[in-house]
Amino acid sequence: MTTPTAPAATSTYDRHVIARMIDFFTIDGTPWPRRLWDVGSLLALEELWEASAWAAQKVLSATACDWQRNQLRAVVGPDVGLGEKELRKELTALLNAPLPDPSPARRRLKELIEHARPGYVDRWAAAVAKNLAERPKPERLARTVAGHLLDLGYDANHLAVWANELNAGQATAIEVIEAAATLARAPKRSFDVVVVLLAAPERPLAEQQPNWMTKGQVIEWLKARGFTTRGLRAGGGFRYEVRALDAYGAADHARQLVERMVARSSFQRSNRSGITAAPSIWVDGHSEPIPLLTPARGANILALVHEGHLYRVDGERSLIDDALELAAPLNQGALGPAVAGGWAAVESLLTHPDDPQEEERSGKAVAADRLAAIIACSWPRAELTALAHRHDPPQPDTLSTALTSCTTNIERARAVADGMIARTALPYLSGRKLQRHSDMAAVERMVRLVAEPRAELNKAVTTFKIALRRLYRTRNIVLHGGSTKGVALQAALRIGAPLVGAGLDRLAHAALTEGIHPLDLAARAELALQLVDGETGLSVVELLEPRHR
Repeated sequence: MTTPTAPAATSTYDRHVIARMIDFFTIDGTPWPRRLWDVGSLLALEELWEASAWAAQKVLSATACDWQRNQLRAVVGPDVGLGEKELRKELTALLNAPLPDPSPARRRLKELIEHARPGYVDRWAAAVAKNLAERPKPERLARTVAGHLLDLGYDANHLAVWANELNAGQATAIEVIEAAATLARAPKRSFDVVVVLLAAPERPLAEQQPNWMTKGQVIEWLKARGFTTRGLRAGGGFRYEVRALDAYGAADHARQLVERMVARSSFQRSNRSGITAAPSIWVDGHSEPIPLLTPARGANILALVHEGHLYRVDGERSLIDDALELAAPLNQGALGPAVAGGWAAVESLLTHPDDPQEEERSGKAVAADRLAAIIACSWPRAELTALAHRHDPPQPDTLSTALTSCTTNIERARAVADGMIARTALPYLSGRKLQRHSDMAAVERMVRLVAEPRAELNKAVTTFKIALRRLYRTRNIVLHGGSTKGVALQAALRIGAPLVGAGLDRLAHAALTEGIHPLDLAARAELALQLVDGETGLSVVELLEPRHR
């Protein structure tokens, strides 16, 4: 059997794949339209398997599980990592019928997941090695493999370093996916991790623990591994042996242990906030301390600044005010409160007692669908506006001339969209500000969108619905099941937080500028998705704008 020849390095396909992976792994700085919106297929199958158990306990409804299964059937269909013959035949058969707990079908699903996991990325690598006409689309390839690596437990910070090194080495797409396959096969390793406490109330209790370190032992451990101790006022610390795939993952495990200690200390009669950890975590073998505080999860509500309302907290409280307080834990709160607060904000704004009880939308799932419509309608405008600001050619061209006369972002977005429709913008989107391959990947997505707006927007709505309903299910598992061990809890927050932030941003903007109720904005979005590019002349850049006579 001959090995197919790899495409030339630095091809557009190669650059697209690695650029999007860097987008997906860059937690702090990547805007929501360019983030990863879904989980990998194997985690989605595990999530479905778990959901059946929660349905048996009445935490989730059978209807919700059926919706999840039907959507998953469509999502995993093109996933070449799940095989072409026997695996796919078994999976298709299982997803065509309910999977109650207990049942033979559910037990078979668990076994199938274990058979599909080994070699999953290798099968994608084989698909990439095919001739150009048969290779998977670069966007789908990047999303699928990036999601799989994150789902395995790799930390995004570690993967960002990995992807940037491959990019610097001009790796081809085949080399990137083969490197990903090597990561996927790697087992967890043991890491020696030290957490330093600056203050430790009830110190005798800490000293009773076998992994407690005195101040002297902490300093000695740090110095022996080349870490500086300048300015560190250690009151002692704990040394943990942690199993993880990378140093950042080990630090995250230790971070969760610190959160549990701090949470317990809040129940003391005195010194309720007495346990104070140093701002860093030290991992043996990692060259630098890792921050204790994690990067924000990307729930950004820019309208509060743009409309001048960041400090306007006096006066009558609005629905938006209440929702923002509920959603505050989304960015850096502990997993349980972040999920619960984020969903509470969505539900408070986008449900009503008079909502019809549709079988497909069991419980409050209608809120997820409404928010998905709002986010989908804001997506084209966000990307087109960003591209407009980055178009800076060495010599003026048709698009730059048109942009010069624009005074608002909607005009700039419209100018780029019109240029793409006229087939003039794509070749000329260039200049000092538009040198990242991520921007060119965004151009490709927007060209498809302006060419087939309804089809592309419908795909986006479906993706957002799946992500937001996952957040809703996770919230039910946390609040009604009393568990923070759900297989998709971290993934639901990683994906859902930026999307909830994007939706709340549009809801806040509409409330502050138009005084429009959230449910009315949702109705506008749902209607716009049906009318876009039709007889009314509604364009992709004005889907959330009020219609004027």
